[in-house]
Amino acid sequence: MSNHNDDMDWLYRKDDEPESTRVLRPPQESSNHVGGYPQPGRQPEAGPQQRSRRREQPSGRQPATDVEAPPVRKRKRHPLRIIGVLALAWLVFLIGTPVYAFTVSNHVDSAPDGDRLAAQPGTTILLVGSDARDDLTAEERKELGTGSVEGQRTDTMMLLHLPATGPAVLLSLPRDSYVAIPGRSKNKLNAAYAFGGAPLLVQTVESNTGIRVDGYLEVGMMAIVDLVDAVGGIEVCPDFDIDDKDAHLTMSKGCQDVDGVTALGYVRMRKSDPRGDLGRVERQREVISAIMKKVATPMTVVNPVRYWQLNMAAAGSLTLGDDTGVVQVGQAAFGFLQVMTGAGISMTVPVSDTDYRTSAGSSVLWDADESAEVFAAIASGDTASLEKYRE
Repeated sequence: MSNHNDDMDWLYRKDDEPESTRVLRPPQESSNHVGGYPQPGRQPEAGPQQRSRRREQPSGRQPATDVEAPPVRKRKRHPLRIIGVLALAWLVFLIGTPVYAFTVSNHVDSAPDGDRLAAQPGTTILLVGSDARDDLTAEERKELGTGSVEGQRTDTMMLLHLPATGPAVLLSLPRDSYVAIPGRSKNKLNAAYAFGGAPLLVQTVESNTGIRVDGYLEVGMMAIVDLVDAVGGIEVCPDFDIDDKDAHLTMSKGCQDVDGVTALGYVRMRKSDPRGDLGRVERQREVISAIMKKVATPMTVVNPVRYWQLNMAAAGSLTLGDDTGVVQVGQAAFGFLQVMTGAGISMTVPVSDTDYRTSAGSSVLWDADESAEVFAAIASGDTASLEKYRE
């Protein structure tokens, strides 16, 4: 055990040489020292060795590099998807345009009162070309040469039949046909329209032919003008020179292109035609055929302007019966296309006398036996036997 003196020796370091007193030098002043003392909140500036060690020590942050960030990938539009969207839009336009045209078309009461014929196989539509001038302006009457006679009348009457069996048939009924008009005495067929409009005309056709009329389409005179102009004109081929003052028409024989106004005069003219009313119904079908041939070309659906104008031209001058819907209109277009392309039959009701003298003036008399055969074939829905009447 050490004694007290040993402890004191340690205290006074008697066992060793006395240690020199160290002098503490004040640190050099820097930006973070004031009066030789570091300031709170500031880190002392690192010396050269410390800075070197810090550069050698790894840190949590990655050093900046010159590598660019990957570019944002743009979403590619698949070509087939774009084509599909465009095709769908075009299909909507092709379907929507005639549907819209149907909604803005005029409608008229066409169903006759009382009992009617029972439903028959196939579909039969009565097509009427109205000669009424009430909706025409004075300038239009002068340009078209229609005169100023008031009232309703018709120049064209055709039965378009789509049978259950056999080809479609477009049957012309001459306007001067001498027939019995229900509630009236015998008269020319177009008188039924003048007496009672569409309902009486439908009733007269049904009672004289035995054919049930399923739809009614009435086309005004301006429809011919607008439709022909919408398709860029048509070609007609008269086989004789024409000089008809009433129709305001002068033409040389031979094929030639005509505009809408000339086409209307061509279908209305009859006084300069040696065949009279029969020649006119043939020209009516000729003009309809020429229009349908232009309509049936790819240009009609490829050119949206032409397609729109064509539908609007039809809508502006087309009047539908109250029992005629968009289905019947579509069937009529399909039937016309068949007839005008040669797949269907274009014909006139068989006639025995084109100058039959009656109290109503010179009239057209139907051949009793042959007309009955034609009407019976259509009523039965089988038109194969009518090929011999093709014109």
